[in-house]
Amino acid sequence: MAKSNHITREGWQALDQELKYLWKDERPKVTQAVSDAAALGDRSENAEYIYGKRRLREIDRRVRFLSKRLEVLQIVDYHPNQEGKVFFGAWVELENEEGEIKQYRIVGCDEFDPSKQWISIDSPVARALIGKQVDDEIQVETPMGKVTLYINRIWYK
Repeated sequence: MAKSNHITREGWQALDQELKYLWKDERPKVTQAVSDAAALGDRSENAEYIYGKRRLREIDRRVRFLSKRLEVLQIVDYHPNQEGKVFFGAWVELENEEGEIKQYRIVGCDEFDPSKQWISIDSPVARALIGKQVDDEIQVETPMGKVTLYINRIWYK
């Protein structure tokens, strides 16, 4: 399955800030460090030079990726018509059959973060939730079998 090109406004801004930081701050500093290390002579055993060149390649690779990705991403903002139903950007409180409650936010694949309980729109749980409302139940196939989840609450911040 191809990954979605949707992203929240905050997610887009975070990627854009990362790109600007890499290009305007970090890359010039690393370039200067590599230049300084190269001036010291023998590059074959110069750890600072070797590390710096490797870091420059990493930065350039990430800059290329972010530049291309930001061009195709589509920012999805909240719309009042979404109220009461699960759509992109929603926070959802789910309860499993054992009564355990978890909250998730549905975001783009470029911004999912398990530590924040942000799940990708492309995940099985998010796909099952789209269009549902409070008191609906969904079934999701997990590695441990089929799980039934109940929607307790939906909100948009």
